[in-house]
Amino acid sequence: MSSLVAAHTRYLLLEEIRVPIGLLASALFPAISMVAFVVPFTGQDPALATTATGGLMFFGAMSSALIGLAMTVSQDRELPWNPYLRTLPAGPLPRFAGRMLARLAVMLVSVLPVLAVGALFTEATITPGRLALGLAALVAGSVPFMLMGLFIGFTLSSKAAMAVSQVLFFPMAIVGGLLMPPQVLPDFINVVSPYVPTRGAAELIWWAIAGTRPDVVALVMLAVWTLATAAAAAWAYRRDEGRRFS
Repeated sequence: MSSLVAAHTRYLLLEEIRVPIGLLASALFPAISMVAFVVPFTGQDPALATTATGGLMFFGAMSSALIGLAMTVSQDRELPWNPYLRTLPAGPLPRFAGRMLARLAVMLVSVLPVLAVGALFTEATITPGRLALGLAALVAGSVPFMLMGLFIGFTLSSKAAMAVSQVLFFPMAIVGGLLMPPQVLPDFINVVSPYVPTRGAAELIWWAIAGTRPDVVALVMLAVWTLATAAAAAWAYRRDEGRRFS
């Protein structure tokens, strides 16, 4: 089984390398935002620069997890190769695991430009231990968005998946405090913010890299979103399986 997972992971990574525009978009836009907004305004404050760097790193990872998976899954469903893979006796686990591992690798690459900008042009500070903990928190916070991407990819066509994933992405990023600190968000957005998964992921990352006290409600809602999106992704896969292969 492990060899099948490795084969699927390698195949999906090769696809990403051959068409790297998605990786470039998820990596460059947060880095450009760092240069335009964080470096000139909060770059000299170590605490604010550190949390801003963490937020924009997750912004790139979230883009890759949600939009990237929604697009690739929906596009794969429209190719003749996909029905053939489903006829093989290995089952869905190697393909699911390979897809998640490949997406995880893409996510970790996409955060490197933001990390480089934060290290070179701001006063952000972090220890190696907290950096490792922050990357682990980033991966954990990305899980519901990967599952959300799978759900969208299995239920919509590629054109619709692109539109829906983008419509969901930007409001959740803004409401979750990834682009602006929660302290400067309007009051009515701050009321809603702890209940969106982006805020829970951001709180987890900020705790990991800067030692801030996380919002308990936001962390609980992150766990709720993870369970809900896992159930939704499993249902969408079974629905697609029943419609196309029964």
